[in-house]
Amino acid sequence: MNRIVYSFFLYLMFPLVILYLAFRAIKSVDYRHRWSERFGFTKLMPTDVLIHCVSMGETLAAIPLIKQLMTAHPDDTFTITTTSPTGSAEVLKAFGDTVQHCYLPFDFSYAIKGFLRQIQPKVCIIMETELWPNLVYFAARQQVTLILANARLSQKSANKYAKKRRLAVPMLNKLNLITVQTQREAERFIDLGVEAQRIHVCGSVKFDLTIDPIKKQQAIALRAEWHRVNSPIWVAGSVHPGEFEAILTAHKQLLSHFPDALLIMAPRHPEQFNLAAITVTQSGLTLARRSMNDEVNAKTQVLLGDTMGELVMLYGAADQAFIGGTLINNGGHNPLEPAAMGLPVYVGPNHWDFAEITQLLADAGALTCISSADELAQELQNKFTDNNMYQSASTAALAVVEQNRGALLKQFTLINKLIV
Repeated sequence: MNRIVYSFFLYLMFPLVILYLAFRAIKSVDYRHRWSERFGFTKLMPTDVLIHCVSMGETLAAIPLIKQLMTAHPDDTFTITTTSPTGSAEVLKAFGDTVQHCYLPFDFSYAIKGFLRQIQPKVCIIMETELWPNLVYFAARQQVTLILANARLSQKSANKYAKKRRLAVPMLNKLNLITVQTQREAERFIDLGVEAQRIHVCGSVKFDLTIDPIKKQQAIALRAEWHRVNSPIWVAGSVHPGEFEAILTAHKQLLSHFPDALLIMAPRHPEQFNLAAITVTQSGLTLARRSMNDEVNAKTQVLLGDTMGELVMLYGAADQAFIGGTLINNGGHNPLEPAAMGLPVYVGPNHWDFAEITQLLADAGALTCISSADELAQELQNKFTDNNMYQSASTAALAVVEQNRGALLKQFTLINKLIV
């Protein structure tokens, strides 16, 4: 399949795109607005630098890099795009009206051409692996400098690209710079036909995260407020439907050994909050909802983290963490935030989106891969029982994060040279 065939099939899928948005709008009010941006019908101003951040995780990782670039180029204008409401909220929270922000239009030729014609960027920075053939093609045709930053390429994604070489390889070869997280990912890009001199291994900017001291203080205060200073607390962060039952099963097993244990369950998406609450209630466990300011008392067994932007703080109020999206066929989420808080971390077998980071943590003894609720319960129990085992994993987690810092400076240096 080449780009023209891809574009044709994309137009055929137009009704399905409408149905997708309508379905998401039913589940989440945030998807009911700003459709004009998604189809390229919004009015925008010209910009110097376009940065596409996809969703919340990529946006949070990109914010320090963007701030450095804005400081280095105070006379340039910046436009930041996302595809999700959660990512959009993080952009507005971090930058307010100092940048132009909108959703990136779907990759329909007419929408992307109109979008690029309006904003006229000199440089386009795409975070991680959010590559769209028409975006790359029409940006290159406008002689935009194209950068893929903090790039991830799992073996699974590389195999998909390999099956569509006529579409993928021309797109990849239009990128002027690719900064990858690991040498293994660099080799995958090279195997796909990308010139080695355009690829630079920098590590992941996600290691350069800084935990706000205020969030740490809030976490300590919360734990005291809950009267759980000495109680076992664990977080199941960024969990999805299909994982809720396993998490609750593990917690029930933990409660049989530690009756005062508290689970903080934080679903990945806002539209999943109510389903999570119903699942907890139906399981027979005592629930408090963070969004409703429910009291967390001695009888509370599960706190539902159904708010946005608080997950890092909730990790700080806990002792151990499980990362969601790994017990289902999803690919997982970033395990570094709890690691940076010094928490032993657990993931399921489906963690390919963060395979290298997961392996680093596992090799150091900071992370354990589990395959079932029973295994998760046993691992949690082991570390709540054996303080030496717990401290060893906690120290290893902090060490891995600290030892791998520096990617932000490397990527900034490379990207800054291309912004003139």
